[in-house]
Amino acid sequence: MTPSKPYVIRAIYDWIVDNNCTPHVLIDAACDGVVVPADYVTDEQIVLNISPTAVVGLHLGNDAISFSGRFGGVPLDVELPMESVLSIYARENGQGMVFDDDDAGGPNPPSGPEPIQPGATKKPSLTLVK
Repeated sequence: MTPSKPYVIRAIYDWIVDNNCTPHVLIDAACDGVVVPADYVTDEQIVLNISPTAVVGLHLGNDAISFSGRFGGVPLDVELPMESVLSIYARENGQGMVFDDDDAGGPNPPSGPEPIQPGATKKPSLTLVK
């Protein structure tokens, strides 16, 4: 069977937009084939607003997400291979889905809260690009 990840991304994108929220994707910028503005990459990751009002020519394909956008006034054709998409979520409330980078294309099954490891101090964080 084909990977489910592109189908899930398209469904969540539609759900976010239908609820008048702003879809964002978290991208592993170190992944092969990623074309993003390097000045906006932090810790090999970038968050991109992919709302209909922020990008032109959005294509949510089976192999990649592509669109044209402006970064600091400079136009750029962005290419995001499916393997690079770490999550898709609504900016307003954080609802969406996180994908396991070891996964062969499908979303993680619900697993409940992760146990706290002794000595673990690093908290997850997302950075919004305006």
